[in-house]
Amino acid sequence: MNEKLTLSTLDTLSRAHHTSLKKSIKQAIEKNAGSISFKDYMQMCLYEPGLGYYSAGRHKLGKGGDFTTAPEISPLFGSSLAENIRQVFDQLNNQDILEFGAGSGKLAIDVVSRLKDVNQLPRYYFIVEISADLKQRQQAAISKALPELLDHFIWIDDIPDQFQGVIIANEVCDAMPVNIVLSNNGELFERHVSYKDATFYWQDASISDANLLHQTEAIFDEIVLPTYQTEINLTAQYWMERLGQALQQGVIFIIDYGYNHQDFYHPERDQGTLQCYFNQQAHSDPLILAGIQDITAHIDFSKLAEIAQSSRLDVSAYHYQSDFLVAGGIMELASELHTINDEVSWLQHSAGLKQLLLPTGMGAEFKVLTLSREITFSPTFLLKDRRHQL
Repeated sequence: MNEKLTLSTLDTLSRAHHTSLKKSIKQAIEKNAGSISFKDYMQMCLYEPGLGYYSAGRHKLGKGGDFTTAPEISPLFGSSLAENIRQVFDQLNNQDILEFGAGSGKLAIDVVSRLKDVNQLPRYYFIVEISADLKQRQQAAISKALPELLDHFIWIDDIPDQFQGVIIANEVCDAMPVNIVLSNNGELFERHVSYKDATFYWQDASISDANLLHQTEAIFDEIVLPTYQTEINLTAQYWMERLGQALQQGVIFIIDYGYNHQDFYHPERDQGTLQCYFNQQAHSDPLILAGIQDITAHIDFSKLAEIAQSSRLDVSAYHYQSDFLVAGGIMELASELHTINDEVSWLQHSAGLKQLLLPTGMGAEFKVLTLSREITFSPTFLLKDRRHQL
């Protein structure tokens, strides 16, 4: 993607926004002896207050945005998730839900709408949202769609110390800043970002963090290629540890694109999994379009499961998204939707259903890791469980 050409198509405000963030990153690099870790660079690009991609006002989700998530594709996604939540609610005294990074608010609306229809409303629906812009959009959307239930929604800034209920993380971990590590002819490096001649560029540095070095050495003990680059998501690992400490009873549903350990560090994946999104286009250069493009990395679900077990959580299931949604009755819900819609509307819902379920769409690329404490699951839910692959 040509940065100069792309910037020339943006409005004045977006170009000014990009320039301001670029200046802030340059200052951070200068204060840190000429380079910062890619993790710190990604943190600033996505979350720098008032300037980062998720902290400012650029339109990100759905039509006209940079990417589309499952809730934007079809309400059947949230309704099926709600059906899987119901069996958890039956075992809880406090029937609360906590969603991380609620995006447009569409998933929260669809989940609560379905639970309302079956007379199983959550006591509270907590939303952890660090973006002031997205928080405002969520509040506006929920106020419009469910005005009579607005008092059930509570926005919070961080993970509570203790929580009982259902925790949802849909496409959250992939946007957590990652460390990039590199093996070059047996030497191990962490990739940093430097700045010269108005351009960001890669610079390799020694690995100073002991935990990062330990994990890097373990990974490259398994990989014998002369050159190999990959990501280690220490941010997601720490987040998982905190959830394990906080959850007293209930379930965590982590929904994202990713792999098990073996597939994540496959020899053919020698450039890692990093992807950027701008105006529905994917590319692999995170050092351009700072603040106006999304930067993501796939998830190592095996590592999250390992940390969950060390926190004494049960690794209850690992599904392809398609199998998880089928377990939640998506086909039956689709039939109900068909009966109340005209043919034109149904064709739109049918297209969304295919995108959610087919392997060529999101059905196999997205996985769902289910973690729990003091919860049992029905045989139907576990029918196509793939924990043996973790």
